[in-house]
Amino acid sequence: MAYAEQAETEALHEPRSFLTKYIWSQDHKVIAVQYSLTALFVGLIAVVLSGLMRMQIGFPGSLAFMDASTYYQAMTMHGMIMVIYLLTALFLGGFGNYLIPLMVGARDMVFPYVNMLSYWFYLLAVVVLLASFFVPGGPTGSGWTLYPPQSISQGTPGVEWGIVLMLVSLAIFIVAATMGGLNYVTTVLQARTHGMTLFRMPLSVWGIFMASIMALLAFPALFVSAVMMLFDKLLGTSFFMPAMISLGQQLDHQGGSPILFQHLFWFFGHPEVYIVALPAFGLVSDLISTHARKNIFGYRMMVWAIIAIGVLSFVVWAHHMYVSGMNPYFGFFFAVTTLIIAVPTALKVYNWVLTLWQGDIHLTVPMLFALAFIVTFLVGGLTGLFLGNVIVDIPLSDTYFVVAHFHMVMGVAPVLVVFGGIYHWFPKVTGRMFNDTLGKLHFWITFLGTYAIFFPMHYLGFQGMPRRYYAYDNYAFIPQSAHELNAFITVVALIVGVSQLLFVFNMAWSVFKGKPAGSNPWGAASLEWQTPDTPPKHGNWGEKLPVVHRWAYDYSVPGIEQDFVPQTVSAEELEQMRQLSAGTKIADVKT
Repeated sequence: MAYAEQAETEALHEPRSFLTKYIWSQDHKVIAVQYSLTALFVGLIAVVLSGLMRMQIGFPGSLAFMDASTYYQAMTMHGMIMVIYLLTALFLGGFGNYLIPLMVGARDMVFPYVNMLSYWFYLLAVVVLLASFFVPGGPTGSGWTLYPPQSISQGTPGVEWGIVLMLVSLAIFIVAATMGGLNYVTTVLQARTHGMTLFRMPLSVWGIFMASIMALLAFPALFVSAVMMLFDKLLGTSFFMPAMISLGQQLDHQGGSPILFQHLFWFFGHPEVYIVALPAFGLVSDLISTHARKNIFGYRMMVWAIIAIGVLSFVVWAHHMYVSGMNPYFGFFFAVTTLIIAVPTALKVYNWVLTLWQGDIHLTVPMLFALAFIVTFLVGGLTGLFLGNVIVDIPLSDTYFVVAHFHMVMGVAPVLVVFGGIYHWFPKVTGRMFNDTLGKLHFWITFLGTYAIFFPMHYLGFQGMPRRYYAYDNYAFIPQSAHELNAFITVVALIVGVSQLLFVFNMAWSVFKGKPAGSNPWGAASLEWQTPDTPPKHGNWGEKLPVVHRWAYDYSVPGIEQDFVPQTVSAEELEQMRQLSAGTKIADVKT
């Protein structure tokens, strides 16, 4: 096991000016805030785009500027921003940057300068992506999966500049993710403080650690496919372009395989689901243990489940391709692996429920979001069992059932964890508490609203309503009830979208006007809440690194007055706490 020596972690670059403290900062905490604010900003853009799409679907023709090309461009940008530039960046760049050094007892990331560069490469990727809104032809409208030959063929919106900027942006983002991932993995393996063994780390660190390893292995496939598609577009190669006729003209390309791109994309794409999900699993584990005042149930099982999910996620990618024309025998193999990966995932759900069982549950705002995640991920996962079966998937593949499933698992569930995590660690980041009433109002509107949006979509899918259609009002096979349901979904979606301003206002107001939080407002046992200062100063731990004596989940310990034992408390100190508590009780009885 590797532990951080003090000399190894003292080489800190103290900020000497406003620029080096807040802009070109090498402090992991500032970089985490930079990542988070940038990701939330582009996330708001994606929410606006989804609102515009819903207006077109629910009330066709209500937006004069929303023609077919604009709709497909909005859909493409919405999907790509949410999956890559919001969720991946938030969980790894935001939560990963902030929590890993604090939770393992390090002063900073092992490579602070590389950490700073990773954020600026991420920001550059975001700028390049958003620049596509302002170039001739606008952003690409090929769909967020960027399938060729459509993505680089004439007639597709944004085929000149939009697709090029999208691919360049993805390549830059992957450079940023690689720098960040190497930092996170190395910090976990090499910078843990004395006593912090791997099996004493909080599950948040385990989730981010495994997701970072997966990102290092999966993102190269997307990088390679982006570069190859750029070559097809700009240099006339034919990696993905078969011999074909487009708009009545024989294209110069020949010999390429669109299926090859799909394999490369989904070899990245399905691990990407768990690159987002595993950090969410870890954060939820910490939230429910802290706010239920209960030891996490089956800690080692949870760790091995995280590892198993990470490994298995690389052998299930082609369940996204049942209708692509690949060999049918492949479908059987990937259907089996899809069912197998559900086993460790279900194990985590069981352990969360058993952690809650007979716990002293405090329905705080973070806890509400954590509980909502468990329910949502369970519901979304059950619908995934339908789509993992080849026979069932084929008729449902291009319907709104897929839209509903994907958004429940990859959209709603992780976003609930994002909100829960922000509310939970907001006092540590700012030293102030958020407004509890606004937080709970934000939760209930978001939770109930998203179910009112995506539950009916399953029904629309069973009715045969296809996805990715610009307008549905001229198709006889779509019943009138589907139009009415779409209008209802649109109204609810607009309400939920606008309600996110409650979150923005709550956070902005609380940074300056919130009540002082104290050092450990939740009574958490994990190491990040034991820093000498709140918010933690540069270097985190003052002159001396902490020494860890126990795991991160000692709650409701018998015989002591407080209901948690921090990781820094030794066995001797715990015995003293027991004796002190016993003496206090005897004195109370005599009194």
